[in-house]
Amino acid sequence: MSEEYGANFITVTDDEGNEFELEHLDTLEFQGQTYMAFFPAVSAEEEEDEEELGLVILKVIQENGEELLSTPDSDEELNAVYEAFMEELFPEEEEGAE
Repeated sequence: MSEEYGANFITVTDDEGNEFELEHLDTLEFQGQTYMAFFPAVSAEEEEDEEELGLVILKVIQENGEELLSTPDSDEELNAVYEAFMEELFPEEEEGAE
C-alpha cells in the first residue's frame, strides 16, 4: 500500500490549502479500516523543534473509486488507533512496562 503514495514521503493539503510533507512509518488494519502513521518531515531549520512534532494518523477512505487519506472521525477512534500503532511500532517498550 505504501508504494501507491511514493517512496516513504507524501505531501498532503489541509482544508485551508496548506501543504505538509509527511514521512510514512507504517500501515495498520484496525477494526476493518486501514490507517497510516506518519511523522512530519522537517527541514534542517526545523530540526531543533522536532521534539514537538508528533505522530500523524490518517485513515484510508474510498471516495469515487479513489483512495484518499482522511483524519479519524473522533478522538476515541484516534486514541484507539494510536494505541494500536504504539504496540505495533514499539512492542519491546510495551512489554517492558508490564
